[in-house]
Amino acid sequence: MSGTNGDKQVTAMQRTAAGLSAGAKTSEFRASEAELVDRARGRDESALREIMQANNRRLYRLARGILRSDSEAEDVVQETYVRAFTHLDGFRGESGLSTWLSRIAINEALGRARSARPHVELSSVPEAALEAQIIKFPVSPAGDPERTMAQREIQRVVERAIDELPDVFRMVFIARVMEGMNIEETADLLGVKPETVKTRLHRARTMLRENVEKEIGPVMMDAFPFAGWRCERLTVSVLKRLGVGG
Repeated sequence: MSGTNGDKQVTAMQRTAAGLSAGAKTSEFRASEAELVDRARGRDESALREIMQANNRRLYRLARGILRSDSEAEDVVQETYVRAFTHLDGFRGESGLSTWLSRIAINEALGRARSARPHVELSSVPEAALEAQIIKFPVSPAGDPERTMAQREIQRVVERAIDELPDVFRMVFIARVMEGMNIEETADLLGVKPETVKTRLHRARTMLRENVEKEIGPVMMDAFPFAGWRCERLTVSVLKRLGVGG
């Protein structure tokens, strides 16, 4: 009996230690993120680069999930960073920096999607938005080393299938499956209940499964890539717009 009680005490101590360790890691992460943000406020180039390179793919995928256009999504990511970096005083640390940036990107993409619909009058769009200068990105070079021909073809199949999902299911699928966000993060990002995230993800998987998911498996995670030369080009473009670096 005493052995059982002793085992329970050891288990409780282990859980407490694990909780303290997790809490310490969270505190360390918050501290390092706060330091990174402080450096970015001072236009520290390495801090700005680090933030962009850590968030480029997520922001791009979220924007593309709304707009279903590569070039429009890239424009949204650029505009997101410019707005965020020029208004970093508005970041209070109540949520993670990545979540804050994601919300800006989603709002920017939704605004563009609404403005592109016929029933929205141009007069209702702020003049500043109409005059915003967006740096256009060239198309991918023919000798793109990041993809093989077979991968490109499979990814096109995946991208078309995802694009065909209804908006509400597509956004949950991108956040949960492609970006690996957990249910709580996805619910917080999209402003819905966790139960809604679960239901929509199940529905999205059902829609995709017959046509795509069984055939391509792990290649799903490589759809809409945003790394290498594209990642670096966007980073350089944003830094240029902010007047940072050479």
